[in-house]
Amino acid sequence: MKRCLAVMLCTILIASLALTLTSCGKSDMKAIEKKGYFTCGITIYDPMNYYDADGNLIGFDTDFAKAVAAELGVEVRFQPIDWGSKYLELNSGSIDAIWNGFTRGNESDGTSRADYVDFSYDYLNNSQCVVMKADKAAQYTSLASLAGLAGAAEAGSAGEAIAKEASSNYTAVGSQLKTLMELKAGTIDFAVVDVLLANSLTGKGDYADLTPNTAITLEPEVYAIGFRKGSDLTARVNAAIVKLSENGTLAAIAEKYGLTNALIPNIGK
Repeated sequence: MKRCLAVMLCTILIASLALTLTSCGKSDMKAIEKKGYFTCGITIYDPMNYYDADGNLIGFDTDFAKAVAAELGVEVRFQPIDWGSKYLELNSGSIDAIWNGFTRGNESDGTSRADYVDFSYDYLNNSQCVVMKADKAAQYTSLASLAGLAGAAEAGSAGEAIAKEASSNYTAVGSQLKTLMELKAGTIDFAVVDVLLANSLTGKGDYADLTPNTAITLEPEVYAIGFRKGSDLTARVNAAIVKLSENGTLAAIAEKYGLTNALIPNIGK
């Protein structure tokens, strides 16, 4: 009986080791080539990934991902995700990349995002900014001055830590766009969002009464793409990014979406 049990345990250990070794040797790129596409996890916001008047998904990151896919000889699919669950989505295999204005930096608890993903080369400069009602923004000139106000940011976003620090009355919402909606509706007093989004949307249309508070300056940051730790897709995408930077494709996409000044030159150099 003991011998049978020992054999069974040995068999289980060998099987577990085999699975571990197989997992360690898994190639994301081979799997992508086999199925013919990779999947980007996104949220919807202008100017990175958003819908035009005809319902077509467009934006800098949309066109960028399509250009990289063409270089890899595959297609790209886009899957809207809950930003707060981005690592779960990535590691479960439901997406292959976090590609949506993803800031290289820390989570709101101070943990480096590089602990969760392998990053591509940086490609766009950005920063967080405080957005307020235009008729009230001049009253506030520092993060400290926001202490008694109600603030919001997208859960899991780079702006979340800033909003939490600035306000004891903080609310996490599902997307950056929703923070602007809450601000417009008057349920909050300020929102912390990407400056690229703020510059693209505020001061016009539905958000004509909102403005970035330029008196409150925050640290610069950069966008990069997040891949599973150890994924061979990272190097392949990086090689494609360098080529698209060198041949002017990225510059043309940046110009199309008004991001020329934000584009990092000579990527990967």
